[in-house]
Amino acid sequence: AIYVQAQQDRVTVIFSTLFKEEVDRVLGKVFLQEFVDARRQAAIQNAPQVVYSSREAPMEIRHLSGLKQDESVGYVSFVLFPRHFADSEVRDKTISQIQLFRDYLHYHIKCAKAYMHSRMRTRVQDFLKVINRAKPERATQGLEKRTATGRYFRPQFRQSASASSQAEGGDW
Repeated sequence: AIYVQAQQDRVTVIFSTLFKEEVDRVLGKVFLQEFVDARRQAAIQNAPQVVYSSREAPMEIRHLSGLKQDESVGYVSFVLFPRHFADSEVRDKTISQIQLFRDYLHYHIKCAKAYMHSRMRTRVQDFLKVINRAKPERATQGLEKRTATGRYFRPQFRQSASASSQAEGGDW
């Protein structure tokens, strides 16, 4: 759902997001936390203020009924000031970006999952190469030798003298 609250000096836009899978929730939380922290950079000080809260609804919409309060729900709030609506070009860009935010979020979560899966597949392939290189040669290869004619020579292991006397019913 999208909630819009207009005030005299600002407009607050709140997105509620529902993450069905655990992986999506974790990746979404990391992505949205980076989104919040990015504003601290000097280059993007004019960006809207972004607040992310998982589980608990923001104060602006807590009075509404039917809000979910569980692990799978997150809320992203954008606080837009008059400078974000200063002229028609800036206003159109701001509105367009706010409208596309949900698609932007889900696109980046899917890209992050695809990237992680490709990295995992690469790691598995590398581990398989290491395992295949580490396989010991056949145990019998060291014992089998070829004769001059090309036949295999398999040495017969002889029993020691004490073992053979015991087998014959020696001094026990």
